[in-house]
Amino acid sequence: MMIDERAFPVEASPRRIEPILHASGDARALRNALGRFATGVTVVTTIGDDGVACGVTASSFNSVSLDPPMVLWSQSNSAPSNRVFQRAAFYCVNVLGAHQRDLSDRFARPAANKFEGVDYALSEENLPMIGGAIARFICRNDYKCYGGDHTIFVGTVVRFGHLPDSEPLIFFGGRYRG
Repeated sequence: MMIDERAFPVEASPRRIEPILHASGDARALRNALGRFATGVTVVTTIGDDGVACGVTASSFNSVSLDPPMVLWSQSNSAPSNRVFQRAAFYCVNVLGAHQRDLSDRFARPAANKFEGVDYALSEENLPMIGGAIARFICRNDYKCYGGDHTIFVGTVVRFGHLPDSEPLIFFGGRYRG
């Protein structure tokens, strides 16, 4: 449905609002402002060239397109696993449920074996699929775009699934919710 923007004319004398704008160079203020946007929490997984499972917590997941089905997520260029994800042909986005905060914390930090003791199964592409995830998306790693200090990964969804009536893990204002 298209909305005719002319149906919402700009007021001749707009109401005054409290300005809360900061200069773009104020990193702390920018981080605080970005934290006002609630996000779901995911663990993105793949297998490296060496056959070792790799996973990272990402709240930057978003849909891009339904036709073709595409999603995106981003990762810091300085992350130790960035090179692994750059080279991977596929990855799995595991959307965490409210009961999986411990997994978010585990995959957000460097560790020798993040998968030790974690319930997971392997997909047809040999990708770790986290047990209890409320949704998962197997993606072909089609596009990589460099945006400042991050790499934006855009993948085509080749398979997906979800658990109905499940509560998501939410991150808002620097804290978990849900």
